[in-house]
Amino acid sequence: MSKGTTYIPIYDFSPSVNAGYLKQILPLLVRHNVAANPINYAIWYDYVAGDNPTLNKAVDSLLEEHKAFDYDNSVELYKSHICNASLESFEQINRQLHKVIEQATSAINDTYNKAEETNDSFQKKSVILENFSASDGLKSVLQEIIQETKSLAMTSQAMQAKLTDANHEMEQLRAELAQVRQIATTDGLTGLLNRRAFDMTLAEIIEQSEPDTACLSMLDIDHFKRINDTYGHTIGDNVIKYVASLMKKHAEEHHHVARYGGEELAIIMPNTSHEKAVQISENIRNAMETSRLQRKNDNQSLGKITLSIGVARLQPGDNPESFIVRADNALYKAKQSGRNRVIHS
Repeated sequence: MSKGTTYIPIYDFSPSVNAGYLKQILPLLVRHNVAANPINYAIWYDYVAGDNPTLNKAVDSLLEEHKAFDYDNSVELYKSHICNASLESFEQINRQLHKVIEQATSAINDTYNKAEETNDSFQKKSVILENFSASDGLKSVLQEIIQETKSLAMTSQAMQAKLTDANHEMEQLRAELAQVRQIATTDGLTGLLNRRAFDMTLAEIIEQSEPDTACLSMLDIDHFKRINDTYGHTIGDNVIKYVASLMKKHAEEHHHVARYGGEELAIIMPNTSHEKAVQISENIRNAMETSRLQRKNDNQSLGKITLSIGVARLQPGDNPESFIVRADNALYKAKQSGRNRVIHS
């Protein structure tokens, strides 16, 4: 993958079709107070086109939860459901091409080995013929066969070398794609899993886990809007990063820590008892409560910053949505009960 490579979604360039989309998009931007920038336009273009069901579901979810289409949410939607869709298509082609090259390499190896065996056999028979009074014509034919066999072996060897080079290039491309995928599934601010990676991981854990063997912890920074309004968004971002660092510190190695959206974060906990999940969440809450954050430029204290946390255990018949709803409901109860606490369901 060369530097600057991009993955461009396939769009309909018909003027009449796009004019129709434009007439639908503009009222939606106005109705939902969405800035008419290129990223948002691309999101709502795909939304009205209806060809990207996962994007539509994500947008509908934001609308139902009355969440703002701010910078973070818009970029997350764009990265997860527009850019990354093209990346996945390219990666699928890459895997198929890699498989073809492996099969071709195997066939060439077989041909080369067979040619070598045949050549050795003819060489031995040639030595045997030297000890007998074979006709010059027979010897000449045998030498021609030996030369053709050698030529086949050399050709096979050359093809093998070319395919080996191609394989190395494919491996390099695969490594670069893995790096791009990591970027596409990582939250830029915290380094945690982003929302798309969270959704994918949660679905996998639910599919692989038995009931009561996995838990989900949802965390929210209390009065975060007040922090942003008082100290500015840069300080707010630093607070989010600090909370993320506490989560990574207290979560176990096999847990998956993610930024769910805005100031809400989550930990997916496979192979973890309900009691253990609650204890880990309580440790994070306590660590945050006892932290004393200050501004770097003037050492002004930010005051006590706390977390509300909801914990849910996996139940029979759970899907990602039902699992999240229970954890989110527990989080809501923690907020309603006075904040700075862990509620579990």
